[in-house]
Amino acid sequence: MAAVELANLGLRFGRQAPAFNPRARCQFRFQRPSGGKHGICRRISCSVVDQQQEVQVSFTPEESSLIEALLGIQGRGRSASPQQLQDVERALQVLEVSNGVPDPTSSSLIEGRWQLMFTTRPGTASPIQRTFVGVDFFSVFQEVYLQTNDPRVSNIVKFSDVIGELKVEAVASAKDGKRILFQFDRAAFSFKFLPFKVPYPVPFRLLGDEAKGWLDTTYLSQTGNLRISKGNKGTTFVLQKITEPRQKLLSAISKGTKVREAIEEFISLETSAARGESKLIEGEWDMIWSSQTETDSWIENAANGLMGKQIVKANGELKFLVDIVLGIRFAMNGTFVKSGTNLYDVTMDDAAFRAGPYGIPVEIISKFILEVLYTDEKLRITKYNKVIFVHIRVDGSEKK
Repeated sequence: MAAVELANLGLRFGRQAPAFNPRARCQFRFQRPSGGKHGICRRISCSVVDQQQEVQVSFTPEESSLIEALLGIQGRGRSASPQQLQDVERALQVLEVSNGVPDPTSSSLIEGRWQLMFTTRPGTASPIQRTFVGVDFFSVFQEVYLQTNDPRVSNIVKFSDVIGELKVEAVASAKDGKRILFQFDRAAFSFKFLPFKVPYPVPFRLLGDEAKGWLDTTYLSQTGNLRISKGNKGTTFVLQKITEPRQKLLSAISKGTKVREAIEEFISLETSAARGESKLIEGEWDMIWSSQTETDSWIENAANGLMGKQIVKANGELKFLVDIVLGIRFAMNGTFVKSGTNLYDVTMDDAAFRAGPYGIPVEIISKFILEVLYTDEKLRITKYNKVIFVHIRVDGSEKK
């Protein structure tokens, strides 16, 4: 039953995907198109041995708004705040009434491999869905192949390149222009350390209607890179064929694998795209990764910004804020002054433990030069004291 409900995610790996060529080389360019404030346009140049091709990949302003809303949400929706869910829902509604591909199940753009980026989590979610789909360390994919002699829609949870994956497959058919009917018929683990597949013990033939379901595609982008689908259990899914650079970076951070390399690659791409001067943008920023591990001293970690939030004010004030327990917070105030291109002199000299209007001062003074390596309205990468920090903006303005 668990495998059946996992398959109800509408995710698939039934047909063999195009082979990955390790000799292929790709470069990504990330820039803002002149046609819209939030539009994302990337130029991808790929060379495979002696072959060369260029593909223009773009997201419309409406699609970009959804991607912006998804940035920073952990567990593909499991840990989303009410505000984040509201932003996502608003973006979904705009797209679902916009000019997507008509009759998506008849379009070749729906065919292929998709990555699950976000899903709502109704109470009907199965234990296996809660276990695998909500864990950032695992990657969840979908492949849809309807225009073949063996049409299929299947789910796959990839544990890692070293361990392997779980695949649940279903026979599929298009009912109309939006709905796909499917019935699950097999599931298996593929472990890298075993030369054979390990069947997942689910008697699909005995489950009857429990092994059946449907999936509606409510939006398919004109480029075939973004899709919104709704399952028969009321779950909404956001899937992408190609992720934009910030999503790729945040995925590496969530998995905790090759983060430094991902940051270096991202910054290199932004630099090559002739990015302008980076500034400290006002707002509340959550620290999601740093290149330095926390020390044994809790107060030292908090004072050095290795945990909690940074709140940037337009008047040159900076605050470190860490929620401890039961309304008790550690707060450290300071100032920043621009001292060069992408550089700021920071002085943090007002620290205290606070509980409501009361506070206990702590004598800590910290001075450093902060370098902004990259920033936009949602993501910021900085460096100070030889430590690299990645922050996600969680609030548009200071409210503390």
